[in-house]
Amino acid sequence: MSDYCDLAPGHAFHGPYHDHEYGFPVEGDDALFERLVLEINQAGLSWLTVLKKREAFRAAFEHFDVDRVAAYGEDARSRLLSDAGIIRNRLKVDAVIHNANVIQQLRREHNSFQAWLDHHHPLPHADWVKLFKRTFRFTGPEIVGEFLMSTGYLPGAHRDTCPVQARILANHPPWAQTR
Repeated sequence: MSDYCDLAPGHAFHGPYHDHEYGFPVEGDDALFERLVLEINQAGLSWLTVLKKREAFRAAFEHFDVDRVAAYGEDARSRLLSDAGIIRNRLKVDAVIHNANVIQQLRREHNSFQAWLDHHHPLPHADWVKLFKRTFRFTGPEIVGEFLMSTGYLPGAHRDTCPVQARILANHPPWAQTR
């Protein structure tokens, strides 16, 4: 992702994400769910489009509250599909709602989405993809890779010479830890 390290700094949307979020460890199921929702919605579009719509996504999905989204029925689905502030794709909306329900199940089995991720870490990218495909909807290799890089489970968010990389390492991302 070295190109991102060149392009993002100073950009109104990419800069803050690159400098303060991308690749840093993420804690809490709602925060992890947000990243998964954003990555799902990026499929086929630019990351800039998603970042520009991030606040609208946050409002539409009630701050990515897993339990609230898991309870969405047809009225909420219709509301989301008519919300011009977000990406109105039925497959993506359905996947988000379904995946919130999956995270609830993971909580019952592992106490949290994060604990489930930690339980399976470390895995090579291909094995993560297989696991996510068995577990979630709308999670192909690119979505899974970006989700895991963005949340610190896989390396590669920044090149080693990027100044942000040192700050990420100081936060002990899962990929840099040994068992």
